[in-house]
Amino acid sequence: MKLLVLFALVAAAVAWPSFGMMADSAGAPDAHKQHDVNSVLWKVYEDIRDPHLKELSQSFDPLSGHYDDDGVAAKRLMKELNENRLLEQNHWFSLFNTRQRKEALMLYDVLEHSTDWSTFAGNAAFFRVHMNEGEFVYALYAAVIHSELTQHVVLPPLYEVTPHLFTNSEVIQEAYKAKMTQTAAKIESHFTGSKSNPEQRVAYFGEDIGMNTHHVTWHLEFPFWWDDAHENHHIERKGESFFWVHHQLTVRFDAERLSNYLDPVDELHWDDVIHEGFAPHTMYKYGGYFPSRPDNVHFEDVDGVARVRDMLILESRIRDAIAHGYVTGRDGSIISISDSHGIDVLGDVIESSLYSPNPEYYGALHNTAHMMLGRQGDPHGKFDLPPGVLEHFETATRDPAFFRLHKYMDNIFREHKDSLTPYTKDELEFPGIEIDSFSLSNRLETYFEDFEYSLINAVDDTAEIADVPISTVVKRLTHKSFTAKCVINNNNEHDVIATVRIFAWPKYDNNHVEFSFNDGRWNAIEMDKYWTKLTPGPNTITRSSMDSSVTVPDVPSFLTLIEKTEEAVSSGSELHLEDYVSGLGLPNRFLLSKGTTKGMDFHLVVFVSDGAKDAAIDGLLENTSFNHYGAHSGKYPDKQPHGYPLDRRVDDKRIITGVTNFKGMDVKVYHVEEQ
Repeated sequence: MKLLVLFALVAAAVAWPSFGMMADSAGAPDAHKQHDVNSVLWKVYEDIRDPHLKELSQSFDPLSGHYDDDGVAAKRLMKELNENRLLEQNHWFSLFNTRQRKEALMLYDVLEHSTDWSTFAGNAAFFRVHMNEGEFVYALYAAVIHSELTQHVVLPPLYEVTPHLFTNSEVIQEAYKAKMTQTAAKIESHFTGSKSNPEQRVAYFGEDIGMNTHHVTWHLEFPFWWDDAHENHHIERKGESFFWVHHQLTVRFDAERLSNYLDPVDELHWDDVIHEGFAPHTMYKYGGYFPSRPDNVHFEDVDGVARVRDMLILESRIRDAIAHGYVTGRDGSIISISDSHGIDVLGDVIESSLYSPNPEYYGALHNTAHMMLGRQGDPHGKFDLPPGVLEHFETATRDPAFFRLHKYMDNIFREHKDSLTPYTKDELEFPGIEIDSFSLSNRLETYFEDFEYSLINAVDDTAEIADVPISTVVKRLTHKSFTAKCVINNNNEHDVIATVRIFAWPKYDNNHVEFSFNDGRWNAIEMDKYWTKLTPGPNTITRSSMDSSVTVPDVPSFLTLIEKTEEAVSSGSELHLEDYVSGLGLPNRFLLSKGTTKGMDFHLVVFVSDGAKDAAIDGLLENTSFNHYGAHSGKYPDKQPHGYPLDRRVDDKRIITGVTNFKGMDVKVYHVEEQ
């Protein structure tokens, strides 16, 4: 019933109040801003339904807006528009396409340089009807994330804005059938592949819409195109965060494979066979189906992208830099990577972002590799196929080869990390601090639940015909909530600030051979990290799994955002969506790996370090809203490297397990099958 009410609300959109021009330079109330963002993203392939924003799209002049760059960005984009150089509507968009990315970023610049909400909303409405839909969505999402004007605006889930990129084509076709017959439908989704394909056992991980959203959100918050000189802002530890977020995806994928009796994924090699083919079963809104890749194909040169030998050369240059302990800047300078900061430089080099000190020499291994792998179905453009799933951050993890590609790069990062001197006992000790015990409130259990999301924006329609509820239901992994209890003794005579770091890794490989501590720690999944005050004597700390700094809650559905926004607008009350402002993190329900029905063994470790030495910002005890995967808008709160103290090789585990501020234990994760 509630879903029908919500659709009635949306169907009556012509009656919505509009606030696109209400704000002065001080900014509009958050609910009004949320309303405008909702309105320009709703049915993004159709006409704007909000009457005022629709009128604004026809009357607003971008050259008359207020900007902090004297309107340079607006003049540039309007020149391209007036000379008919922009990509047409009803065409696919890929961020990896240089020209299309340039156009999207021109719009991003216009929005980012807008100094008041009237200008921002006017530009959003105007270019919504004059630019390619994919370019518009990307630019608006990036601008809302990075603009000072939109700090409290919550972006609708991308899987309900552009459902084609997240939903199997068979389901989309059923949605069109439901729309054409005006029949409400709830369509069941299935993961790609069949039981004859072993990779299908872990499709629930790579095809999870929360996982896809996490991946694309990270790349929106930490974009490779970010230019400090242009943006007047530096994203701290961006290269290191690039390493860490993809390292965590890789080790989590390996844990899922072990949960399903599969070996950890093998790394990809440019001069070897790509054993696993992939049929995406997805389609563009406009542009046909995503290309498939057959089994057992050799890498071919990709016209207009790179040759296989080019990739081998770039790899050898990067490995050579690791062996020497430094990279060479474009000016010939020597930049050391033989310290804890080196991973940040190396991440910038491998991605490569504009932070790379020498992209002309080291290239862009990661970005080029995505295009190389994504186009192996049509490397010479013989069939004029659109980009593959690996050329979209929304769809990349659907292809199991994504994880092979990132295992390859992860091993390069490990080569660097293993070249660093291991931590000493003195560096690891926290004087006077002893972990007495660590326990969990209940058995760790995972299961699959049904998740429903709307497909109303996947189908074409007209304002003259009312919407009917059309949605899909998909299975997704989740877990039973639990609480961790840690008893820490502070043997000092004064209070101390402590950083609590929790990791876990599979105890055995697929042959039930126990991982060495050194291999285990590299495969460690970060479970949580938080700061706490320890008073003299025993301190008992309880922490809910839902509070993990590694994860975030699901963003409310698009219809729920609309409902909450319109309630706030009509009542004049505040709009409270603080918990969803950042989508930067894994879904809460992905904290645990799937495990097995008999219980999968994990080794869980807790490490308590000196929070006063770790802290890079003040007020960590009062402000715990940071996310582990980085902080694009300011300083990352933890001075220690990502993964500390497990980020460096451990030649003798007694050095780390022998300190009193470290504790390890074995736990089991059980998967409960459907009854």
